[in-house]
Amino acid sequence: MKAYRGRPSIFSDELQKEKAAELEVVNLTLNFGGVMALSNINMSVKTGELFAVIGPNGAGKTSLLNCITGYYRPQKGKIYFNGEDITNVATHDLIKCGIGRTFQNIELFPGMTVLSNMLLARHIHCRYGFGPAALFAPSVKNEEVRHRRILEELIDFLEIQPIRNQLVGSLPYGLRKRVELGRALALEPKILILDEPFAGMTLEEKEDMVRFLIELNEGWGQTMVLVEHDMSIVMAISKRIMVLNFGEKLAEGNPEEIQNDPEVTRAYLGDDTTL
Repeated sequence: MKAYRGRPSIFSDELQKEKAAELEVVNLTLNFGGVMALSNINMSVKTGELFAVIGPNGAGKTSLLNCITGYYRPQKGKIYFNGEDITNVATHDLIKCGIGRTFQNIELFPGMTVLSNMLLARHIHCRYGFGPAALFAPSVKNEEVRHRRILEELIDFLEIQPIRNQLVGSLPYGLRKRVELGRALALEPKILILDEPFAGMTLEEKEDMVRFLIELNEGWGQTMVLVEHDMSIVMAISKRIMVLNFGEKLAEGNPEEIQNDPEVTRAYLGDDTTL
């Protein structure tokens, strides 16, 4: 596998200092009628950390991500990002706060090109209004050049140059997952929320995605929260792991601690199986 040569210039050391991403979830409770999706969940993610959330199907993992990203409103508890209460902040405002996300089911525009899909993410960074845009003023031209440069560097990093002008709907599943990651990165998020980014991928596609995520975390200092079912990947790249089971927090620790926790083994894989 080809290694990426150096950190892109858009992620300079100066920008890294502005990427504080301290996330704290306090006593979060979410229910749907009589179904308890989350019960008094507490978690914290530090700047630069790759934090994984695992658990059986129906454990509440995606519900937790949906609360953090504003799609669900919890009945109880608080969510703080860099010290600010974001529990009831609208989804589009959370993006402006620096929270980016990919989805379990790919949310791209299949009738648009790869470049166009990624360019959509730059709208939150546009500083010009309708008038200057309609006249294509010099300031608008300069800003468009800056946005294009950022996208081209992301395209180069993700090794999707050959498909940059192809329609997303014509691409295989694994490449669409990679494009969705690129669009999330185009937001320049302080924290990146990844909901099963390896689902449906071949082994080779998973290896590429692992390489990208490691470079993002270790090379760019990107803070990430990862929900994933592939335990070999989770144990290999995560710095800390939280385990959910039936909406409750079962355990938290580093990969070795989670692997050796008998409660996790019983809840997640059964009495006679090890992680």
